[in-house]
Amino acid sequence: MANRLWIVLAALGLMLDVEQAHADDKRFRLSAPAALVETGLLDYLLPRFSLKTGVRIEVVNPEDRAEVTLGPETGRPVFQGKDRLWRMARASDHPGAVRFAEWLTSEIGQRTVTSYEVAGRAPFTLPEVAEEAETVPDFDGNASEGKRVSLAQCGRCHVVAPENRMNAMGSTPSFAVLRTMPDWAARFQSFYALKPHAAFTQVEDVTAPFPINRPSPIVPVEVTLDEVEAILAYVAEMTPADLGAPIQFQ
Repeated sequence: MANRLWIVLAALGLMLDVEQAHADDKRFRLSAPAALVETGLLDYLLPRFSLKTGVRIEVVNPEDRAEVTLGPETGRPVFQGKDRLWRMARASDHPGAVRFAEWLTSEIGQRTVTSYEVAGRAPFTLPEVAEEAETVPDFDGNASEGKRVSLAQCGRCHVVAPENRMNAMGSTPSFAVLRTMPDWAARFQSFYALKPHAAFTQVEDVTAPFPINRPSPIVPVEVTLDEVEAILAYVAEMTPADLGAPIQFQ
C-alpha cells in the first residue's frame, strides 16, 4: 500500500512540471551559472553541436526552467575547470536534450571540450572521479511480470527489452536510457501523468476516464497499480544504458 500511495502522490507532484517539456524537438533550454557562461566554453560548444544536429539551445539562468542543467552541484561529471567539477543533469525527456547529453559525454563531445583554448591554454579538462555506487529503490512488484507488461503496453513506442529493439519508435528514449536519469524512479512511478502519456493512459482506480469529447488519440495504455509496481521492479533490475564514459586523452 505504501508503494501505491507513493505512486499516486508522485504523480500529483510531478503534474506541476508537465508543461516544462517543449513541443519543438529542435530547441531546448540549458541553464548554467554565470561563472561557466563567462568562460566562453558554451559559446564554443553549443554552435558545434547545433551545426551537427540542427538542435538549437537557449542558455538561461540557473533559476529558470531548463531541460538540461550544467553546474557544480548534481548530475554526471562532464568536465572540470575554474577550480571545480562541472556536472550535467537532465530534467526532461526532450529529444534534443537527450541527444545533447549523449553528445557531450561521447568521445566527440569530450574532445570538443578539451580542444577549447583561451590564450593558447585549454582551461577545461576531463573529470577524474570515481563512479558513485547507485542506491536502487526496493519495489515489491514482480520483475518478470513487469517486463511482460512493458513489452505489451510500452513497447509500441519505447525499446523496453532486446525483444522489441526493432519495433519501437526511434524518437522515444529506451527504458535503458531513461534508467540513467537520477530521478528515473519518480518518472516511472508517475509516467501516466506526464506528457504525452496522460492523453492515452488509464490506471485502474487512479486516473479519471477520458472525456467523451476528448478520447484517447491511440489505442489506450491500460494498466493497474500492481502492473505499475511490476514495471518499476523490472526497470530497477535493468542495467542503465552506457551513454559514453568520459574519455581520457594523453
